[in-house]
Formats: sequence, structure tokens, C-alpha cells
Amino acid sequence: MGKPLVIFGTGDIAQLAHFYFSRESDYDVAAFTVDRAYLPDGLFCGLPVIAFDSLTEHYPPSTYDLFVALSYAQLNAVRRDKYRAAKALGYSLASFISPRASLLNDGQIGDNCFIFEDNTIQPFVRIGNNVTLWSGNHIGHHSVIKDHCFIASHVVVSGGVEIGEQCFIGVNATLRDHIKIGDRCVIGAGALLLADAAAEGVYIGNATERARVPSTRLRKL
Repeated sequence: MGKPLVIFGTGDIAQLAHFYFSRESDYDVAAFTVDRAYLPDGLFCGLPVIAFDSLTEHYPPSTYDLFVALSYAQLNAVRRDKYRAAKALGYSLASFISPRASLLNDGQIGDNCFIFEDNTIQPFVRIGNNVTLWSGNHIGHHSVIKDHCFIASHVVVSGGVEIGEQCFIGVNATLRDHIKIGDRCVIGAGALLLADAAAEGVYIGNATERARVPSTRLRKL
């Protein structure tokens, strides 16, 4: 039997957390928790759901760890606030690190991190607390990702990049080496960032428009 775990949330990310922790970690998921106003009718993933304001009575922090399984809503502020609330109650926050990720940074990863399969984390990278790395990212050597960030799939972070707190980086974005991204920046899907980004910046690449020529008239494909 592994150490028992409670997951905060009952959405898609919580379901994914249950899947990964149950199959690829030393934890045993015992229950879920949400704010009382969002309590569902019945079980979730076959397990009880407890109101967060009474969680310590049923699943005390002396016995159970917690994982906050929330998205990047409000620029990660919702996940940040629940992370802090869980800490204030005395819970240790678990991290999930896929055994199919390549980690070469000597475990410099904080708590409540969710690191999916096929991430490559090169030597001397430092990852803060409450960071989500969806599948298939490259995090280059000597880069720093600060607390409460969310990095979507297939992002390339080149060497020596510093990413501030509460940033969101979208699918297929590319960050050149040795630049600094300020706190609470949004880097959109497919964006190419070649210089420093001041705090609270929004960088969204142009969406691909439909060509005037229909597919039936293409000579080669």
C-alpha cells in the first residue's frame, strides 16, 4: 500500500490526476475534495468527495497528502490559491512526475507539480512549486520555471530562460535562449518569443488563415 492521497477537484484534470497517480506512482488515491458549493451528487471516479472546509476532519494532514488538480484558470490564480490553502491546513503537496519523462536536473522540482510523459528536462533546470508541464515539452539547460506556471504541450524552452510566476505558455510556443519572461505572461499557441517579456504581457501569434485556393485545386500535397 502506498501513501494515501486526496485530490482537489472533480474536473478533467482531477480525473487525469487520478489516472496517473493510481497507475504510475506510489500513492493510493483515497478521496476527492472541492469547495462545498461544488460538491457533486455521489462519487467521483468511484471515490467519495468531501467538502474542503471539513477535509481535515475526515482526511487529516498527518496521514494524507494532497494534490491540487486544477487548470490555468485566472492565470493560474485559482490553483495558486488552493495550493496555499492546502499548505495552510498543514498538508504536504504531492507531485506527479511521469516515469516516461526524461529528467536530468537532479530532481530540482517543487511540490504539487504535474509533469506528464515525454517531457525532456535538461541538466541544471529548476522548476518551482505548483507547475504543470503537459506532455512533450523540451525544457533547456539552466532554465528556471517559477511557481504556479502552466506549460501546454510541445513547447520549446531554450537554454537559460527564466519564466516568472503564474505564466501560461501555449501549445507549440518557442522561447529563444537566455530571455526572461515576467510574471503572469501569456504566450499563445505557436508564438515565437525572441526577446524579454515584461510582466503581464500577452504574446499571441497570427492564426493561420484559409488559403484562397480550394484543396481540390492543389497540384501537390
